[in-house]
Amino acid sequence: MISIDEELCKGCYICVESCPKKVFRISKGLNKKGIYPSTVGNIEDCNYCGICEIICPDQSIAVKK
Repeated sequence: MISIDEELCKGCYICVESCPKKVFRISKGLNKKGIYPSTVGNIEDCNYCGICEIICPDQSIAVKK
């Protein structure tokens, strides 16, 4: 399971660019900051490597297998 706190996300999209399985995408909805946060798109492709959780500068991503 991957959870993203969309209100903490600042829209840097490092997770979108860094995910080897391309699990993340940019949300179509704005958060309270007026930013399109990252969201999980292809969870079935996730191998739970945890790279996204490690590189997120806002600590808005949590990965649990």
